[in-house]
Amino acid sequence: MIIPELLTGTFQERPNRFTVKFNMGNETELAHLRDPGRLTELLLPGVELLLRPAQNAANRKTKYDVLAVLHEGRWVLINSGFHSDIAADLIESGLMDEFTGYSIEKREYTYGDSRLDFLLANAKTNEKLLLEVKGCTLVEKRHAKFPDAPTLRGKRHLEELIKAKQEGYNSAVLFLIMRNDASIFSPNWEMDPEFSNTLKIARDEGVDVIAYSFEILLKEAYLEIKPLKPVEVKI
Repeated sequence: MIIPELLTGTFQERPNRFTVKFNMGNETELAHLRDPGRLTELLLPGVELLLRPAQNAANRKTKYDVLAVLHEGRWVLINSGFHSDIAADLIESGLMDEFTGYSIEKREYTYGDSRLDFLLANAKTNEKLLLEVKGCTLVEKRHAKFPDAPTLRGKRHLEELIKAKQEGYNSAVLFLIMRNDASIFSPNWEMDPEFSNTLKIARDEGVDVIAYSFEILLKEAYLEIKPLKPVEVKI
């Protein structure tokens, strides 16, 4: 995936969950942050941000969107608005055995009381697969962990995947690790034991738990997001 129209700024503070204050040249500006996580290890005063002009600025209080943050010499994508397209590219790439034979039938598929990211279909076997996608930015000593803040919504999605598996669907949760330094992935038991235990139950019930890492590369005029490797999952 390629993201053009890049701008750079220096992070000052996060006044609320979805707003970042940053410096651009001699000006102080506000940007929209589309990531529900705490990001406390990433958003430190003075770190460099990648941004782009808002796509619908006329209807917005902020003129910019945050794309990524520079952390220990590497770019980390912190904009969840790209997760669906990144996952779609990965599904269609042929890189993952778990999705061999499947194509995307519908995005934002309503199942039970939740809206899951994808309904996949296998034309040869007539099987259906429900897929939920989560973005992961927290990595400590090469150990990726999700979530970095409690998520009742994430727990509910897992419960729907378990139900779907019991009702005859294939189902999976895909964790997109939006940085290049992870060797293993685990649920964040300390941060959210309920989500973590539900993920364990899901895998025990046959839900595929998949993690994949990415290179976030800054070129002269654009940001490139490249699939890197599958990451071992340890519950």
